[in-house]
Amino acid sequence: MDNPVDHTIIDLGFVNYVQHPTNPNYIVYRFADINRANSFEEALKEQSIWFEKDSEQKRSKEYFLFGIHKRDYKKTEKINYSVEAKHKKPFIPTKFLRYGLMLFSATVMLLAIIGYCKQQNKLSRINETGQLINNEKLSE
Repeated sequence: MDNPVDHTIIDLGFVNYVQHPTNPNYIVYRFADINRANSFEEALKEQSIWFEKDSEQKRSKEYFLFGIHKRDYKKTEKINYSVEAKHKKPFIPTKFLRYGLMLFSATVMLLAIIGYCKQQNKLSRINETGQLINNEKLSE
């Protein structure tokens, strides 16, 4: 199977790696955060993966670059995901808001299920001609 890095034409910033601009046998991982870069470097050393390290200043931001051979792509992809997971911030940072949103969502789902069941109960009391059974009036 082809390496997914081979098919990147332009860098849109969705992922933090691209094919090396001059050597197609290498992949370049880019980190804007020093902590993520350090974690990535430590994990590479633990896995005994050879790499080249450099930094680049672009638009008043420093990027830390790691050049890695394509044969190690699968290993480095897992390392990259684990580093991102380790340094990821919660989507909703406040615990109160996070649990409040979960409670609100659960309440809405419960009300939707109750409404569905009640509607099914009303529909089961209507015969084929559209008349209510037992002369009940359907409130609308």
